[in-house]
Amino acid sequence: MQTLQTKLLILGGGPGGYVAAIRAGQLGIQTTLVEGQALGGTCLNIGCIPSKALIHAAGEFARAQAQASGSSPLGIQVQKPTLDVAQTIAWKDGIVQRLTGGVAALLKRQKVQVVQGWGHIVDGKTVEVRDAQGQATHRIQCEHLLLANGSLPVELPVLPFDGERVISSTQALSPKQLPKKLVVVGGGYIGLELGITYRKLGVEVAVVEAAPRILPAYDAELTRPVQARLQELGITLYLGHQVLGPAQSKGKTVGVEIRPAGAEHEKDKPQVLKADQILVAAGRRPHTEGYGLDGLQLSMKGRAVQVDDQCRTSMKNVWAIGDLTGEPMLAHRAMAQGEMVAEIIAGKTRHFQPAQIPAVCFTDPEVVSVGLSPDEAKAAGHEVLTAQFPFAANGRAMTLEDTSGFVRVVARKDTHRILGWQAVGGHVAELAAAFAQSIEMGAHLEDVAHTIHAHPSLGEAVQEAALRALGQALHV
Repeated sequence: MQTLQTKLLILGGGPGGYVAAIRAGQLGIQTTLVEGQALGGTCLNIGCIPSKALIHAAGEFARAQAQASGSSPLGIQVQKPTLDVAQTIAWKDGIVQRLTGGVAALLKRQKVQVVQGWGHIVDGKTVEVRDAQGQATHRIQCEHLLLANGSLPVELPVLPFDGERVISSTQALSPKQLPKKLVVVGGGYIGLELGITYRKLGVEVAVVEAAPRILPAYDAELTRPVQARLQELGITLYLGHQVLGPAQSKGKTVGVEIRPAGAEHEKDKPQVLKADQILVAAGRRPHTEGYGLDGLQLSMKGRAVQVDDQCRTSMKNVWAIGDLTGEPMLAHRAMAQGEMVAEIIAGKTRHFQPAQIPAVCFTDPEVVSVGLSPDEAKAAGHEVLTAQFPFAANGRAMTLEDTSGFVRVVARKDTHRILGWQAVGGHVAELAAAFAQSIEMGAHLEDVAHTIHAHPSLGEAVQEAALRALGQALHV
C-alpha cells in the first residue's frame, strides 16, 4: 500500500470536488482528488448532462413525428421517423465522455493528483483508498480534508430498486430498449423531465405524485403550463396519491398499488397500475454511509453534514460541500462552494452568502426560479410589485413556435429593488443568468426596464416584465 502526503485531499470528483481541485491547483495548493468512478460525478455521468441530452433527442424525435403527421405549421413534411435507441444512447454517452475527458485534462493541467478508488475515512487527517475488490491501495495523509461525496437516489422501502423492473434515474438514462408502459413515482423535476422524455419517445407514461400538484417545490402559477403540456402529451397524472407497494404481476409486467393520500382513504381499495417498468424518482439524499464518515462524529443537520457559511464542518480543517450538505442539491451550488473552499485554504477571505441560487427545471415547457416568489416575498414581510409578460406577445417566441408561459418579476414596492424572477416557457433556462445577475448586483426595476435588450429575443420579455411592474408596459 502506497502512502501519500498532500495539503488538500478531496473525496469525490463531481462538480464540487473537481472545481475545488482545479481552483486549488491554480492557487498553488498541493491537491489530491479521490474518485471511485468517473470524474464528473453524478451530474456529468448519470444526471444533469445525459438527461439534457436525452431531453433534446426526445424533442427532436417528437418534432419529426409531428412533421410526418402533416401537423407542422411550417409546411415541413417528412416520412415517418424511426428511432435507433442504441444510437441515441451512444450519442449521449459521447457527450459525457468528452466532458469527463475535459475535466481530466483540466485537473492534469493544474497538477492535481487523481487517485482512482474508493476513499474510506480513517480520521480527519487520513484516508485509505480501496479498489473495487475492497483492497487498500493507498493511504493518504492531509492537512485539509474536503468532503464532496454527493448524493444518492432515495429508495422507497415499498419499491426497492432492482435495476430492471424498478429503476432509478441512473438506469432510466441508459435504457437498452424502451418499455411500452412506464410508471413514474414522483412528480418533481427528475420524474417529470424523464417522464416527458420517455413519452416523446413513444412510451405510455403515468406519473404518481403524493402532493396535490406537480413540481410542488415551485409555485402553482408556474406549474400550470407544464401540467397543461403533460395533458397534451397524453401523460396520465395521479396527483395526491401514495404508493403502497408492488402488486401481483405476470411475466415481465410489473404492477404498483396506489391510492389517494390521507387518513380518510386508508380503507380505500388500492388501484393497480401495470407497466413494463417503474421509475422511482422520489428525490435524492446526502451520501453519508459506507466510507467512515460517521467515525468523524461531525455535527449533522438531519441527513446532511452541517456546515457554516465557509463550508467548515464541526471538525477543524474538515470541509464539506454540495449535496452532502443538503438542499438545494444543485451542481452550480457545489461548484461555487468548492471554489470558495479552495480560496479560503489559500488564505483568502470568502463566505458563501449568495443573494440567490437559480433553480431550473428542464420540463416542457422549462421552468426557472431565481430569488423570491410573490408569496415568499410577502411572507418575508415585503410589500411587493409583481408583473408578468406573456411569451404570446414576444416576437422571438412566436418564431420559435413556443408561446406558452411568461416571465414574472417580483420587486419591493417602496424601493423597486428586485427580489425575484420566475419564468415558464420554451428555452427559458437561458434567462437564468440574467435573472441571477440582476439580483446579485442589487438591480432595481428601472435598471432592467431601461437597459436596451436585443430585438427579437426572449430577453425582451424580461425588460417588458420590469416595464409592466412600473406601469410602463409597451407591448401588452
